[in-house]
Amino acid sequence: MTRPVLKLKRVQDTNIEKGSTVLVRVDYNVPLKDGKVSDDTRIRETEKTIKYLIDKKARIVLIAHLGRPKGKVDPKYSLEPLRSYVENIMGAKTYFCSDCVGDVAREAKSRLGDGEILLCENLRFHPEEEKNDESFAKQLADGCNYFVQDAFGAIHRAHSSTSAITKYLPSSIGFLLQKELEYLDKIVTSPQRPFVAIIGGAKVSDKIDVLLSLLDSVDVLIIGGAMAYTFLKAQDVNTGKSLVEDDKVE
Repeated sequence: MTRPVLKLKRVQDTNIEKGSTVLVRVDYNVPLKDGKVSDDTRIRETEKTIKYLIDKKARIVLIAHLGRPKGKVDPKYSLEPLRSYVENIMGAKTYFCSDCVGDVAREAKSRLGDGEILLCENLRFHPEEEKNDESFAKQLADGCNYFVQDAFGAIHRAHSSTSAITKYLPSSIGFLLQKELEYLDKIVTSPQRPFVAIIGGAKVSDKIDVLLSLLDSVDVLIIGGAMAYTFLKAQDVNTGKSLVEDDKVE
């Protein structure tokens, strides 16, 4: 029996023609220190998908977010420092665009050659991204022929680049997303025991549905990251100035 997760359309099942422009949502929310990437794991994890598209002679447009700039341009959250890492890891000419939509993005896409990469500026510099705005999604899709979702760390959010975008382009999932979903499907449906899940992150509101569903499967659930403080406050522990989602304490 084919698991439901495997019924999603995969990038390798898509007939991507030479010269096509492919919009790829990646999770490049990487740690930066002094303007340099201190851990490039998330970039390397997209290598299989991007190199597959390079081999297809596609023109690749990467969109991603970094940090929480709250819908405003903030230079400390710029993706520009990542350009050289993408170029070195993927082994392809990589350009940076100072915006992800508008005239500057449209022109940058049109200048791409076969097998080249365009890394666009932080999606979250636009408030429309986190509002799942369809008009913004349509602008992201402008000039592109296909959409590939490979941002495993962001797919639980209904944002323009993860949800609304699929209305405007033929869509599929990349190799990283396939690997993660197949792995999760396996461990949730037939896990080895003891089954221990470790869940981290800043906000419990992003994870609460996942936590509730895991409770039916796991032997132990470990809460880490900043969202642990909301749990501690629910147990009347003094959390000081730590990040707490007060509306989720109950």
